[in-house]
Amino acid sequence: MTTSAAAPRGVPDRPDLTALLARMSGDEKHSPAATSTADVLEVLYDRVLAVDPDRPDDPHRDRFLLSKGHGPMAYYAVLAAKGFFDPAELDGWSRFDSRLGQHPDRVLVPGVEIGSGSLGHGLPLALGTALGLRAQGLHRPRVVVLLGDAELDEGSNHEAIAVAGRLGLGSLTAVVVDNASATLGWPGGLDERFAREGWAARTVDGRDHDALHRALTDTRPRQPLAVIARVEPKESA
Repeated sequence: MTTSAAAPRGVPDRPDLTALLARMSGDEKHSPAATSTADVLEVLYDRVLAVDPDRPDDPHRDRFLLSKGHGPMAYYAVLAAKGFFDPAELDGWSRFDSRLGQHPDRVLVPGVEIGSGSLGHGLPLALGTALGLRAQGLHRPRVVVLLGDAELDEGSNHEAIAVAGRLGLGSLTAVVVDNASATLGWPGGLDERFAREGWAARTVDGRDHDALHRALTDTRPRQPLAVIARVEPKESA
């Protein structure tokens, strides 16, 4: 996906997705949060996730959790492009009569796994989802959570990182969109934060689709995966 004239490296231009994003307006303050996640979302839904819009509740589906939910425009555009709902719904997004709110609602929107609100909760929810699937004997589905670097300032994320590493949750993947907006940061970089707790950690250009695909598919059976997707800093991302 691209929201500019230049196509992301590794894939052809996708004017259809660009046009879908252009149909949404009214939340310009959060548009950087959408554009910073657009490339990751496209790679996930086009090349990584096992999801079917005709069977959104398939128990064997991969689970994608958008923790960085305050800028969902790119997420809605990708879901519409993949057939989870009619793209015409994008025209009225965030209106009082629209099910496409400024935070995704899992009860209303097909394909959405969690209702996002306060930032910082997606990774703990993904950990619980992965543990729940394992308890049910469902070992094949992946659980992928997309969060922003600033969310890692929240303490519950540190607990989730430690638990997932020690339990060897190979089904869990955290994608951190790093636009240098975190207040605290981490000595040695975000990948070091995960690696110290036993995760496989990769840092890539968050606009390079082939690099993202390689990192997202470089999984380990007994080791969670963290992909740090670096993008240019944005004021409100």
